[in-house]
Amino acid sequence: MLGKVAHRLWTVLIVLPLAVVLIVFGVANRQVVQISLDPVATDAPWFAVSVPLFVALFGALILGVLIGGIATWFTQGAYRKEARQKKMEATKLARERDVQKEQLNKLSGARALPSPASLR
Repeated sequence: MLGKVAHRLWTVLIVLPLAVVLIVFGVANRQVVQISLDPVATDAPWFAVSVPLFVALFGALILGVLIGGIATWFTQGAYRKEARQKKMEATKLARERDVQKEQLNKLSGARALPSPASLR
């Protein structure tokens, strides 16, 4: 229940205003700009693309987020590896615990330990 409330709150307070700002930004920056990868020949570059300004900025933003996400993913690889190892170790220990419990139950059943009532 709390998850739905938090999700709605997130949507109303953060996502909705951000979406409105991005839409207004896109409408206000429709002029066409030329993007070139040739720093020497500014008059006739060998590769140039004409796109609206908001497309160029959103593209740069998306590219930056992707590059940052990939870099973070690679740097956290050691933590993911350690978590996998700890999970495997915990699973192994849980199996060992279960085997020992079964053995203890078999031993205690084989000995037929006296009940507390019979000791009186």
